[in-house]
This record gives sequence, C-alpha cells and structure tokens, in this order.
Amino acid sequence: MPPPRTEISAAQARRIALRAQGFGPPRPPGRIDRRHARRVLDRVGLIQIDSVNVLVRSQELPLFARLGPHPRDLLPRMAADGELFEFWCHEASLLPVAMWPLMGWRMARAEELMWAGTAAVAREDPGYVAAVLDEVRARGPITAGELSDPGDPVPGMWGRSPGKRALEHLFWRGEVSARRRPSDFARVYDLTERIIPEHIRALPVPGEEEAVRQLLLSAARSLGVATARDLCDYHRLNVPRTRPRVAELAEDGRLWPVTVRGWDAPAFLHPDAELPRRVRARALLSPFDSLVWDRARTERIFGFRYRIGIYTPAHRREHGYYVLPFLLGDDLVARVDLKADRAAGTLRVPEAHAEPGHATADVADALAAELVDMARWLGLRGIDVAGRGDLAPALSAAVATRASSLDG
Repeated sequence: MPPPRTEISAAQARRIALRAQGFGPPRPPGRIDRRHARRVLDRVGLIQIDSVNVLVRSQELPLFARLGPHPRDLLPRMAADGELFEFWCHEASLLPVAMWPLMGWRMARAEELMWAGTAAVAREDPGYVAAVLDEVRARGPITAGELSDPGDPVPGMWGRSPGKRALEHLFWRGEVSARRRPSDFARVYDLTERIIPEHIRALPVPGEEEAVRQLLLSAARSLGVATARDLCDYHRLNVPRTRPRVAELAEDGRLWPVTVRGWDAPAFLHPDAELPRRVRARALLSPFDSLVWDRARTERIFGFRYRIGIYTPAHRREHGYYVLPFLLGDDLVARVDLKADRAAGTLRVPEAHAEPGHATADVADALAAELVDMARWLGLRGIDVAGRGDLAPALSAAVATRASSLDG
C-alpha cells in the first residue's frame, strides 16, 4: 500500500475491501486442505455459523467462494483438532483458537451481553445451573436434550428449555465450550478445558480496552477500509463505547484516517491494506459471508441493496427465499435463489435476477460455470433453472451448454 493518503475513490475502496476479504488471486489448483483454509481465516478473521440448510450450511460457503470445491468436513475437522472454536462474536462464529483470549472480557461481562432469558436462568435457579455444570463435568460431551433433567420444552422457534438456557449461560461465561454434531448441527457441550487447548488457556487474557483494540485492528485488516461503525460491527462491539478505542488507534498510526469519495462518514485504512489494479473474482456469496453480512456497508460499497428472504413472508420476497449475491470481477452483478434438492440430486434455481446493466450473456455464462462447480461439490447431478427473474432465460441456456460436465 502506498504511504497514507487523505482521499481515495469509491472504486478504490471497493477493490481494497475485496482484496482484504481474500478475493482477487486465482483459486488454488489441486486439492484444498487446511493450509488454504488457514489463509482464508487469516483474511476474514472468523466465519459466521448459521443452521439453515436449504442449500448448504452457511459456514461452508465462504471457503467455497474463495477456494472453490473443498472437503466439506474441513472446518469440522479443524474444530475437532482444536484449531477453531465457536463463540458469540459476529453472531455465532467459528474463530481461530488463538483468538480465545480476546473473548475473555466478553465472558466476564456475559450476564450483561447474553440474551435476557439466558441470563435469567442463573438468577432464578443457580442450583440448577450448577447441577448442569456438574453433569457436563461427569458426562460431557453432551447436548441439551441429553441432560438428565432438561426441563420442559418451550414452544416457538426461539423457545429454549431450562437445560438449554443453563448450558448457553455456561457457554457465554466460558465455563463450557461446544462443538457441532454433524447429524443435526446441535451444539454438543463439554468443559472448556477439554475443548480449548491448554497452551491457549495459559495465554494472558487482555483487559477489555486492549482486547477491543486488537479486535478493531483485526476487523480493519479484514475490511481493508472501513468506517468506525463498520469496524465495530465486525465483532459486534458497542459503537459509542468503542469509538474512543478507534480514535486511539488512529492517533497511534495503527489506523490511517481517510476520506472515501461518496461515503457519508470518515473512514480508516489498515496500514497493510492492498490496492490491486483490478480484481478478478467469481463467487457465490453466503448471505452471512463477511463481505456482505453488514447490509449497510454492502449497499455503500457495491450499491447493492440486499435482503436474504428467509425472514420475509413469502408474498413480500423480491428475489426468492435463500438468495446469494453473485460476485464477478469487482462488482455484485446478480442475485440467485438456490436450493439443494438432495432427494432429486438437483441444484434448483427458482429465481435469477441481474443487477441493472448486467443482464448479459457473459454474466449468465460465468454464473452457470459457478453453479456447475457448486453442484459437483455438493454431489448433485443436475441443475434446474426456473423461469423467474430477468437473468433466468440466459442462465438456463448457459447451464444447458455446461450440463454435460456434471457427468464427468
């Protein structure tokens, strides 16, 4: 990166942001392994977890977007071997285990930060929470449903039994940690000392101010260029409380203040940020990919107003249910609704919409190539493009010319 500059264009900011997120260099050839996943995590810092499985669980998609087809058990194996751990960071997230000490202040403030119902269980029945911890100690790893006294189920999508709330309370406090059960994605809890490696637990735990500074620098490195709000959102830091730490980092020269033409707020550039002359990328992005999870930032950088659809009533959805943005070059050029029909062995495309000015054969062909790669990666034998959306006819034709490659 050249010496500090006071102003950059919106186009430059977009290329900086893409490079910071690991887009630009060609995908690696050959078999993808842990070394490649570590490089992605070094760029993005963390991967958000989501349980929706209409296509594939979200945490698998950031690696696919940056690396292409890869072993689908790669992240679970890394977690099982102690390289990654799960915690509340940008929502539920997988993080490199070296970041565990940076979560210590959050664990110390758990009662303040956790959901009200989760916090209440310890106040209402501390003996029950202690008994749950004793049971984890004696029987772990264990799910909430496997507790000897999980309590009565609570109705509703977000309803939690007393046992689940107790385990989540202990999880927030760092007394237990968890991994995911492959069959149903349930959290399986165990004592933290049996999940987090000893040499990591022995590291000094910084106080809140220093931990927040380190998290801000990590966010800045992953974002490249960002407003203070962007930096705070990356690890879900309170904006008013965190602004003084941003100012300190700027005063120390660890962040470079910069104006981005067209942005309505001051920005900060990470000193290691790269400004490529161009970005050559082709990627389908999870709705929870760190490039687009902040919808306001996505609209500011790409002019792309994005809503996923899964939380919207069917009659109000504009582009489908599980909608993925399509990145081509340095721009988001389309959005496509996807579903893995595993019983039929088919990748279904209920809707495909181009962004204004991008309903072209080149976009359709590039998207078709990405869909073929995705179908093959998921073990699906065909792709079915429905007729909804202005890109659907061209995409259907492009997929037809490539369909035979799925048989290879």
